[in-house]
Amino acid sequence: MVEKSGPLSAEGDATLLAIRLTPKGGKDALEPAKTLSDGRCVLAARVRAVPENGEANRALVALVARSLECPASAVQLVSGATSRLKILRVERAYQEVKARLTVLSLI
Repeated sequence: MVEKSGPLSAEGDATLLAIRLTPKGGKDALEPAKTLSDGRCVLAARVRAVPENGEANRALVALVARSLECPASAVQLVSGATSRLKILRVERAYQEVKARLTVLSLI
């Protein structure tokens, strides 16, 4: 059985996060999940970094790691390197990630 809840889905022992990133967003912050016009559910994220040379992607990985209280090495960008819509893989169990995002009132 594949577990999925909004922007989260389980992948083995890891969790995939769907995120819509706004670079040059004035602050570094994760925002509550929202539904896009095509029906996909994503977390919203803003970073101060510019979208050049992977800076915004690195800032996003660091932001997610801080928010989930895990090392940055446990978070990797798996798709969307040049897009606003990103998929990140977090080396944490689905239930752990879901619980942390619930505590942060993001899902």
